Amino acid sequence: MDIFEKCQEINQHIINKDEFTARNELIKLLDYHHLENILYSPLVNNLIRQVGLYPYLQIDTANWQDRFVFESFKVNVGEKEDLTLHREQSLILKKLIEGKNLAISAPTSFGKSFIIDSFIALNRPENVLIIVPTIALMDETRRRLHKKFSRDYKIITTSEVKLSERNIFIFPQERATHYAKKIENIDILIIDEFYKASSHFDKERSPSLINAMLKLGVKAKQKYFLAPNISKINDGFLTKDMEFESVNFNTVYLEKHNLYEQIGLNDDLKSDTLINILRKTNGKTLIYAGTYSAISDVSNLLISEYPASSSSILRDFELWLIKNYSRNWKLTNLVKRGSGIHNGRLHRSLSQIQVRLFEEPEGLKNLVSTSSIIEGVNTSAENVIIWKNKNGKSNLTDFTYKNIIGRGGRMFKHFIGKIYILEKPPEPNETQLNLVFPDELLGSIDLEEYKQELTKEQIYKIIAYKEEMKSLLGDDQLEKLYEMGEIESSNSFLIRDIVKEIKYNKEKWSGLVYLNSPHPKDWEYILYQVIGRISRGGWGIEHRKLVEFIKILSNNWNETIPDLLDKLDFHDIGIDDFFHLERNVTFKLATILSDINVIQKNIFKEGIDISPFITKVANAFLPPLVYQLEEYGLPRMLSRMIHNSGIIDMENDKNELHDILNSFVDMSIEDRVTLHSKFDSFDKYIFNYFLEGISTE
Repeated sequence: MDIFEKCQEINQHIINKDEFTARNELIKLLDYHHLENILYSPLVNNLIRQVGLYPYLQIDTANWQDRFVFESFKVNVGEKEDLTLHREQSLILKKLIEGKNLAISAPTSFGKSFIIDSFIALNRPENVLIIVPTIALMDETRRRLHKKFSRDYKIITTSEVKLSERNIFIFPQERATHYAKKIENIDILIIDEFYKASSHFDKERSPSLINAMLKLGVKAKQKYFLAPNISKINDGFLTKDMEFESVNFNTVYLEKHNLYEQIGLNDDLKSDTLINILRKTNGKTLIYAGTYSAISDVSNLLISEYPASSSSILRDFELWLIKNYSRNWKLTNLVKRGSGIHNGRLHRSLSQIQVRLFEEPEGLKNLVSTSSIIEGVNTSAENVIIWKNKNGKSNLTDFTYKNIIGRGGRMFKHFIGKIYILEKPPEPNETQLNLVFPDELLGSIDLEEYKQELTKEQIYKIIAYKEEMKSLLGDDQLEKLYEMGEIESSNSFLIRDIVKEIKYNKEKWSGLVYLNSPHPKDWEYILYQVIGRISRGGWGIEHRKLVEFIKILSNNWNETIPDLLDKLDFHDIGIDDFFHLERNVTFKLATILSDINVIQKNIFKEGIDISPFITKVANAFLPPLVYQLEEYGLPRMLSRMIHNSGIIDMENDKNELHDILNSFVDMSIEDRVTLHSKFDSFDKYIFNYFLEGISTE
């Protein structure tokens, strides 16, 4: 490559006001310098400055003007040394510091987290609340902010934690609403992936996100909403006082290979192409499979065609999975070949371990994923392979497609993300975000406050709904339950169904107290009522099997997962079902039971309280501390060993999570030696990763 000629070409794009092309060509030039180990000339540095990519400047070879810019755009981001922001990051940070409410759309590679960190470091707000779409992203955000700010802030990610003078709350949306009554004021409310408030993007969870945004937004002095690939936004009730900006500023270049043009509908050629790509590429690769069945197909292909890895750490991981899960599990056999699975269903700690190994040089080389990979993982993948143009049962949209391929490349690690497209992508189109009131929330909102935002039909539905609920529960009873924050569900229709079911079938629900029995056999009748009469669909399995699963899961703390799987096998429930059902039980079933409990107290007035059972279900029948620690990266099997060794009492409900975390950080040398004598090599790897996430060093 003639560097000078390339610089001339880039400069001409700048003169022609085509900065997007200039920046992409410059990033490719920087990649060439990196591969050939060439220092940047003053000319290259000057072009970097002109397109706003200030962090890429090499100050040793830059002239004084470029060095001045590099230093001028340095800010405190909570680390030991100040970091240089690029031009667009700096502009957004300036507006935030001025107190503006912002809704920002920017590419995946934009570097949005630096802006949040810098705002906290510079403005020193008392209460920061960040809502993220998944537990995985919550943990990643917690680990990042803990390292930087835990000396001055209490980093809170779980419910029922005492507040400090300064707090950073990081929650998925369902958990965030629990704190609406506890937090008096919020200095800044940050919503990551706020496009999920639209039912077009997330029909099931959008009502709960809107609910959280409404309840917490009124307490927020400032709001900062983030999303990728949004071109327009309607002037709706959630963003009416906000400045929207769509920033098309990338820091990496995406090199697309349209291999689907040669593959066509030839499945054998498609499979061969995938294996050839993986054999020829050296960097880390995300394989987007799109559906659970496609993950299974890709997994089978890799197991049959891809060579075993020689990595010792992956051998340790494989043996750990055999001991703690199953020898015959697909993931166990994939790990042997340097590949992992990310599908949003696995145990939280297991997903975190795989992402960590994906970042290790000798760790996982490939991750096979569903769209869960775009909802909670920031990796250093150099390559992205689009295996299937589906997102579950639906076709892949241009919005989601851009979000997935945006995972290729990473600032300071890979200038170029290589995208291999094995099925035809969706047609390009602009994405407009329309945020409207979902009908599911109509029963819980103040009609007068939001009258202007509602359609006539919705106003009629609210009036009819509230009249019906008054006739069932009495005047203002439902409003009181909502005001007290006792209703968990964001679905008003589900609440109505629960009220009617209990009101008109009292004899069927009089046995609720049996859920507090220590004998799982006693739970059967009521569980069938809940699963079959209140919420019939969405369990992912026939009702009989779900009830048997819950009964067997009740031994989760006292028995190993392989032992549980042996019992579940009798009911034709496999390991993948185990993960899916445990997630459904701990969230969906626990939420429904909580609302049943609140409503039955209002109707029966007999003092029945199934809270003890709800707590067990919500924590997968594990001690609450153990279940919470999984979010921090400590698997239940390690918690069991720690508990049995007598070092930390995991069953003591009086211990607050943050006190237990401090116990780990301050653990004596003798106790660490005791644990290491009980841990195998991969247990030690996991435990050290867990400690990294709760320590400041």
